Amino acid sequence: KEWLSKGHGEYREVPSERDFFQEVKESKNVVCHFYRDTTFRCQIMDKHLTVLAKKHIETKFLKLNAEKSPFLCERLRIKVIPTLALLKDGKTKDYVVGFTDLGNTDDFTTETLEWRLGCADVINYR
Repeated sequence: KEWLSKGHGEYREVPSERDFFQEVKESKNVVCHFYRDTTFRCQIMDKHLTVLAKKHIETKFLKLNAEKSPFLCERLRIKVIPTLALLKDGKTKDYVVGFTDLGNTDDFTTETLEWRLGCADVINYR
């Protein structure tokens, strides 16, 4: 219940950089997708993250428009879209940059992404 009250269990957009910091502060595990509207691969990533957000309510799943977040992108050194920032206890622990870790293909499975997030210990993966 506490997780759900903090926005876990759904994949949603954070409106601003300031909101991002607030969201990250209140959850132990956060996956944040830095995306751009015009990038086709971001839509592929969205599809998988929507599924995983419902399955792994122990983790908060967010998305942030990279073009509207220049400060964060610079601070987190985000150069490739899509990039997932994997945060634990408010600190960036790992990144999934593009689809390289996911088999370098557009048709990777949700399970592949789930395994990769499990490797970073931001979800409870068995």
